[in-house]
Amino acid sequence: MILINLLPHREAARHRRREAFNLLMGVAALLGGLLAGTIFLWYQAKLSDEQDKITILETENKKLDVQIKDIAGLRAEITALRARQQAVEDLQSDRNLPVHMLNELVKQLPDGVYIKSMKQENQSVTLQGIAQSNERISELLRNLANNTPWLSRPDLVEIVADNVTIGPRDQRRVAKFNIRVRLMRTSEAEKALLSPAGASAAKGVASSAVAASAPVKL
Repeated sequence: MILINLLPHREAARHRRREAFNLLMGVAALLGGLLAGTIFLWYQAKLSDEQDKITILETENKKLDVQIKDIAGLRAEITALRARQQAVEDLQSDRNLPVHMLNELVKQLPDGVYIKSMKQENQSVTLQGIAQSNERISELLRNLANNTPWLSRPDLVEIVADNVTIGPRDQRRVAKFNIRVRLMRTSEAEKALLSPAGASAAKGVASSAVAASAPVKL
């Protein structure tokens, strides 16, 4: 007996293939969604971890900023204390500066040079006096610049020719001068004396101290 299938088998096969395709597409979409969700959650966890690290670093940076400010404040206080200590030491050591200045002026004044007045403002000393000639003033400037560690940087402010009456009929030509010189602090003078140039200058001053006998008028 011959059996004949009268059902549309091609249409049924096409329908089965479509259902299988749709099933595969659904499974692929589900797997893709699960994979995408997993990757998203992984990145979110990574971002959260990095954000926590950034938060910790920012907190530590703030703590370091506070510590740096504290250290800067301590350094400023230390600098101020050192400055005060140095000021006190300078005041203690500078008490004898007028004595050293007068002593050095007596040693360094050449013959024929007379000091009429002197004025001190901080470390600057202004000398006014009379000299027999301009050459004596030049010698005084050289002595103040090279032969003493207590006086430095002499500057000739003014020099004026004048006549001085010695007797009823005796007048002499003189040069009035105004010199500004820097009075060195005790610490600076000690450093200059310890240097080789200062030591040689000190020897020269000591050798000429006996011959220095110019009067000083204040």
